[in-house]
Amino acid sequence: MMISSITIRELKKKIGQIPLIDIRSIESYNNNHIPTAINIPFEQLIIYPDKFLNKNTIYYIYCTRGMKSLKAIQILMKQGYQFVHVNGGYEEWVLEN
Repeated sequence: MMISSITIRELKKKIGQIPLIDIRSIESYNNNHIPTAINIPFEQLIIYPDKFLNKNTIYYIYCTRGMKSLKAIQILMKQGYQFVHVNGGYEEWVLEN
C-alpha cells in the first residue's frame, strides 16, 4: 500500500483548494490549526469514516507530528478511502510559519 505524502511547503500552495483534515483533539484544534482544516478527531474518523468521508474524494490529513495520521491512513485506505499524508503534521507547520 503506497501512501502519498506532501510537505508543508507544498501544502501551503494548495490551502483552500483541498479538503484538509486535522485529526488531533478538539482542544488542540481549537488552540490552533492549519487554515481551512476541519477537525475530525482520530477516534471518530476511525469508528465512523462513512459519516465524514466520501470514497471519491482525496483528503489531506495531519495530526501533531504525523504518526497518528499515518495510522489513520493505513486503517482507512483498506476500506477504500483516499488520502495524502501531510509530512511532519502541525508541528512542522508551526516551524515553517
